[in-house]
Amino acid sequence: MPLVNRTTPRPETGETSTGMPVESDKPTLGTPGVTTAAAPSEVSANAARDAVRGAVESTVPEQSRAEWRTSFDVADFGLPTGREEGWRFTPIKELAGLFADEATGACLQWEERLPEGVTTSTMSVEEWRALQPPKPADRVAAIAAANSGGVGVVDVPAEAELTEPVVLRLTGTDRATRVHGHLLVRVGDFATATIVLAHHGSAEYAEVLTVLAGAGSQVTVVTVQEWENDAVHVGQHDVVVGRDATVRHVAVSLGGGLVRVSTNAFYDGTGGRFEGLGVSFADAGQHLEHRLFVDHEAPHCSSDVLYKSALQGEGAHTVWIGDVLIRASAEGTDTYELNRNLLLTDGARADSVPNLEIETGEIAGAGHASATGRFDDLQLFYLQARGIPEDEARRLVVRGFFADIVDRIGVADVSAHLMERIEAELDLTATPA
Repeated sequence: MPLVNRTTPRPETGETSTGMPVESDKPTLGTPGVTTAAAPSEVSANAARDAVRGAVESTVPEQSRAEWRTSFDVADFGLPTGREEGWRFTPIKELAGLFADEATGACLQWEERLPEGVTTSTMSVEEWRALQPPKPADRVAAIAAANSGGVGVVDVPAEAELTEPVVLRLTGTDRATRVHGHLLVRVGDFATATIVLAHHGSAEYAEVLTVLAGAGSQVTVVTVQEWENDAVHVGQHDVVVGRDATVRHVAVSLGGGLVRVSTNAFYDGTGGRFEGLGVSFADAGQHLEHRLFVDHEAPHCSSDVLYKSALQGEGAHTVWIGDVLIRASAEGTDTYELNRNLLLTDGARADSVPNLEIETGEIAGAGHASATGRFDDLQLFYLQARGIPEDEARRLVVRGFFADIVDRIGVADVSAHLMERIEAELDLTATPA
């Protein structure tokens, strides 16, 4: 399933990727083709100039999401400083281990439940690259892909109609264990399938997940993060939507000390539909981060994104970044993204940044919205005026806040479990904001 190479190299025409002119390094004095020697003072001045220019270029952000670097080569990604657009909300000091380019050979414990016809296997990293999947988009993903030691593969045959979900339960045994996970899910043409990835236990986990959805397929991928409080999980999930296919990606983050899941959606033909859903509930000290990039390159495709978070406790932090790019070739695109955050107590923080970039005016529709707030006093008053105690009224408001997105998940067991976990989180709610 070939894809267009989305790496955008820096121009070689005397401009940076932002279009800013830079000084030419070519000699301008002396015989053509011969570089004249510079005086010591000139050398110092040139060195200072180059240092300043390099510092400026390294801190100027890309003006388009299309310019972000992607590569299989770890060396193409420097060590993040926290000033980069892709890392500025992430506590990178806690990720020092995952930035180290070294294989550990460690694995998570793997349990699987496979419906009839579904198979699992492995392939080499080189074989995975030969499929021309989306490339890693940050250093952690590149390291995970390069050092995984192999790729786990889940295959759903063409035209299969699974009545039960594929369930993979991945469990870490030790926070000190650094694991590079690498999984490929292939769903054949016109197949219908649901895949659930459940993460438990504790580990320092770097993950690359690639989902290739065949033409006309109907695919739901649910990833659930229920780690222990000390776990760290940084994942890149790439979804390739085939022609006339529908893919729903659901990210549920409830556990873990630091969880960062980046979901990227691409289209491999016209008529594709992507639906991105996310639920998170952050407690004191937790950092739960979700990033979306929907790359509309094929015409007449659609995307619909809805993420909701609740936060409670001192230092609870959620991050949602939603990038949608409608390229010039993507005529007839219809897209919308929405993020809502509910602050249950003082001391919690929610960062929300929706971005919409449009390169063609020939679209069906495009929009985005973001809202962060506390309890609606009118809702509480309405419920209390009908004899419902304040504590129960607050619970009803939170249930209602999550209900529409939980109902859209489409996997009964996951939806029921999620509401149970939300109830358990509410039992921990401190003094209301």
